[in-house]
Amino acid sequence: MGITAERSDGLWFRRLRGTAEPALRLACFPHAGGTASMFRGWRRLLPPDVELLAARYPGRQDRIAEPAVESMDELAERITGALLGLLDRPLALFGHSMGSAVAYAVVAKLSAEHGVNPALLIVSGRPAPHRVEPTTVHHEGDEAIIESLRRLGSTQLDVFDDPDLRELLMPALRADYRVLETGRPHHPVALGTPIVACAGISDPRCGLDGLRSWEELTTSSFTHRVFPGDHFYLEPYEADLVEYFSKHLRAVRN
Repeated sequence: MGITAERSDGLWFRRLRGTAEPALRLACFPHAGGTASMFRGWRRLLPPDVELLAARYPGRQDRIAEPAVESMDELAERITGALLGLLDRPLALFGHSMGSAVAYAVVAKLSAEHGVNPALLIVSGRPAPHRVEPTTVHHEGDEAIIESLRRLGSTQLDVFDDPDLRELLMPALRADYRVLETGRPHHPVALGTPIVACAGISDPRCGLDGLRSWEELTTSSFTHRVFPGDHFYLEPYEADLVEYFSKHLRAVRN
């Protein structure tokens, strides 16, 4: 199925901060079960000439009525199509956890199918796709999925104690786990895009070796940094994280 451009500021991305003449656009991708809202605090932290976009996955928030996507290839294809109209400025991508895998897949499609190498890929809280330990949690039921989040240190699991909220939220979370666990590339390509990799020092799923494995997926520059905290380190250390990668955005925006 060919990729066609979609209105990026409507269906697939929420523009959290716009500017008349952005020097660079930063497209952000949340973790499994996550939403565009997790990036709204970044509006006051990023350089003023960076436009901030946050991915709006189907099946949650204002796309709650839509079925969630269950295939990495489909998700990456549709997001890539949404980004085609935004390539008049340098484009950087940030992804946390599942978002890292999605962002990588999107950059790979932009490069292979459109000859476009984004200015920067920032990945967080997940090893490179080919180095992730295979899991089958999406086959094991809702409790196994929730327990997986608990082991990662999620502080927002009380929403699943409410039967109505649980019924509302679980379909998207199930789909996200399926995307992750069935979309692992066997032969990932090395990108021409620089990669910056970040993680929490106590992340049970992304140790230092996993973080460094991203270097295998770029023919350009690679750098990494470990922050205090666990898998969700980017919540308490949001300002430190954005300050760190903003220097890399400044370096590639022109």
